[in-house]
Amino acid sequence: MQNTHAPSDINVSLWTDKYFSNTKTIIEHFGDIEVTYAFFLRRPVLCATRLATEWIQAQALHRGIEVSIDVTHEEGEWVGAGEPLFYLSGSFFHLAELETLILQKLGSACVAAYNAYEMCESLPYVAFLAMDARHCAGVDMAEMMAYGASVGSKAAQCRLKAVGFIGNATDATAHFFGREKGLGTVPHALIGYAGSTIKAAQMFHECFPKESIPILADYFGREITDTLEVCNAFADLAHEGKIAVRLDTHGGRFLEGLDTQESYAVLGRHAPDAMRDYRTEAELHDLIGTGVSAAALWRMREVLDDAGFPKVGIIASSGFTPQKCKSMACAKAPIDIIGTGSFLPERWSESNATADIVAYGGKPMVKVGREFLLLK
Repeated sequence: MQNTHAPSDINVSLWTDKYFSNTKTIIEHFGDIEVTYAFFLRRPVLCATRLATEWIQAQALHRGIEVSIDVTHEEGEWVGAGEPLFYLSGSFFHLAELETLILQKLGSACVAAYNAYEMCESLPYVAFLAMDARHCAGVDMAEMMAYGASVGSKAAQCRLKAVGFIGNATDATAHFFGREKGLGTVPHALIGYAGSTIKAAQMFHECFPKESIPILADYFGREITDTLEVCNAFADLAHEGKIAVRLDTHGGRFLEGLDTQESYAVLGRHAPDAMRDYRTEAELHDLIGTGVSAAALWRMREVLDDAGFPKVGIIASSGFTPQKCKSMACAKAPIDIIGTGSFLPERWSESNATADIVAYGGKPMVKVGREFLLLK
């Protein structure tokens, strides 16, 4: 794995919580002791500790100290709320100021792994593309989210035989998915630059003649019209399965030709059972509402099939949370790939990792209420 941040790149003393640097000063004055930390989250997650533990090891090498790291779960393994992810032992003087940065590299990656697994579990027959980078607060977070998605994906591939995440959006983190480069379609900005969807497809094909042509169909609100125009213009490639249409319809409007009544009709033709159970308002919106609904996906599939393009794939994006994936599973939505940044934790507070010292000089001790962290 690539180490994008060498220890010397970050002045730990400047970025740690002040009470940790104060603690380091006090320990230096009164004497060092070996301690053991337990790192954990307050919610269930998948174990995704590698970024954190590799950073610790790099810091130990940089400082010339010995540390012991006992990871309690295999990568991708389910970890219950409050269960230690790993124990860290070493010099209190050196470890005290590392805690802040270790926690930053731990919690969100584990939650992202959990959410990625949940998506793959709901739609095991669908490939996922991690398009989270532009939603991240800097490159550190982008690295953690890509890593977390890869961990959750590998767990789902192993346990569920799911297709999982086939790649991500950036070259820098493509290695987590076994790739040299990032993957993607085209942005809306290119459609605006070209002036039409067909022109953008022609430009893409001229510059990347060996790659499949991606159609981003919603720019002009003519998802069906523009998709069929591109497919007819590149009919040979369409028949070979080298064209895919990405649906990213804005949540304020329906797919071309749909409304609420027609959306019900589409699902009635293809997934009638999806509407027979009680559905929450959010689930109903996912199934027959505006934006990229299950009805919109089924409508695009039937239009492509009726036009003689059964091999043209459908890529879905826009708000694909774990819950939306469950809704799509209910409707057996015809999706080939989902582009998502939504495995990012929706409630950021749930990604907060924390740590407690559980032994001083080999003697077990922890604050009252955290006895469950003590080494068994």
